[in-house]
Amino acid sequence: MKASKIAYKPVGLALGAVSGMAAGALFKQTWKMLGHDEDAPDATDEDRSWREVLLAATLQGAIFAGVKAAVDRGGATAVRRLTGTWPG
Repeated sequence: MKASKIAYKPVGLALGAVSGMAAGALFKQTWKMLGHDEDAPDATDEDRSWREVLLAATLQGAIFAGVKAAVDRGGATAVRRLTGTWPG
C-alpha cells in the first residue's frame, strides 16, 4: 500500500463523517421542499405508502452518494495539491 494512501486514511474518515452530516441535512431540506412531512418515512412506517417510502429511500441514496463522491474527490484533489501525489 502506498504511503500517500495510508496517510490519507484518517483524512478520508473525517471527510466521510462530515459528508454524511452534510448529506443528511441536504436530504432533510430537500424532503421539506418537496412538500412532504417534516421527517422522511421509515420502511416500516405503516401510515406511509410504498411509493412514498421508496421515493424517500431513492432520493436519500442519490443525495448521499453524490455528496460523498464530491467530498471524496475534493479531498483527493486537495491532497494532490498539497503533496503532489494522488492518494488513491
